[in-house]
Amino acid sequence: MASERGQSPYLKSLLIMRLDAEQLKQHLQRGLKSLYAVYGDEPLLALEAADLIRAAARQAGFAEREIFTADAGFDWQRLALSSRSLSLFASKKLIDLRVPSGKLGNEGAQAIEEFCSAMGPELMGLVSLPKLDRQSLSSKWFGALASQGVVVSAKAVERAQLPQWIAGRLAAQGQSADADTLQFIADRVEGNLLAAYQEVQKLALLFAPGKLGFEQVKEAVLEVARYDVFKLSEAMLMADAVRIARILEGLRGEGVAPPLILWAVSEDIRALLKIVNGLEQGKALQQLLREVRVWGARQELMQRAAKRSRKSMLEDALLQAARLDRMIKGLATGNIWDEFLQLGLRFCSGPVGVKMH
Repeated sequence: MASERGQSPYLKSLLIMRLDAEQLKQHLQRGLKSLYAVYGDEPLLALEAADLIRAAARQAGFAEREIFTADAGFDWQRLALSSRSLSLFASKKLIDLRVPSGKLGNEGAQAIEEFCSAMGPELMGLVSLPKLDRQSLSSKWFGALASQGVVVSAKAVERAQLPQWIAGRLAAQGQSADADTLQFIADRVEGNLLAAYQEVQKLALLFAPGKLGFEQVKEAVLEVARYDVFKLSEAMLMADAVRIARILEGLRGEGVAPPLILWAVSEDIRALLKIVNGLEQGKALQQLLREVRVWGARQELMQRAAKRSRKSMLEDALLQAARLDRMIKGLATGNIWDEFLQLGLRFCSGPVGVKMH
């Protein structure tokens, strides 16, 4: 097991219960525990780890899921009450607790300790936490999570380890590359794990399974189109009709692969729909943004687009994206670029008066 600087002596004695995020999938294949805590400063890995745990819980029959976000003013009695009650319609329940700040206070610390003790065959817990300081790692409540559950560390991937991480992600989608090519990708993304994740996804869309050549990867990764697909997504989120049309013309002129454009656009549509649905259910916007893997400057863009977008429009946009997918695969007829334009213009209100030439 990997060690961690600043880890409490108590946790060090329980290393067998601690996993790195990349080890989680193999662990879950061997069986599911009743309690997991995911913490760390790499949002992508933390979200992926939590998703894997939720999926394993569903497969194990935990049909009911109750979500709590313990922000300022959270009533910890709600957690205790949920731990003592099961639905009439489900025999197993997953309690999904998110603590965005990582700060519990005295009441929260005691509630977590009691929460850990309540887990069993019919009740499962998942606690999501950010990067924790030494004091938190040495706390009694974190020791309870470690002793009674499995602690999953979603720590940042070191720059030197990034080529190996990229190789693992390529292998998962049936692709491989030599050491120089892996190092090239790592250098290109400058150690940014989310950027590396996006590049690996791009390679899956552009190339068939098998070994990737350096020139293939260089052309796909290094050559940044003047009109790139992420700028198109940005224009759609901003409801900028003229810019949408201009970027699509540029993408077509530069020969950017339609599957790559569709992937980027569809990701945003699905994310927006999930946010809109979540807001209707009373969920917190910041938590929804984390769930759909939106960080930094894009959060404000996505927030504005979510407030402006109707659920029915987003559902229609997904149907149109599915039609585009069939057109790209030759299963439906039509002009792919005109269809992209019409899809983009769904995000713009009122008459726009633009068309592809």
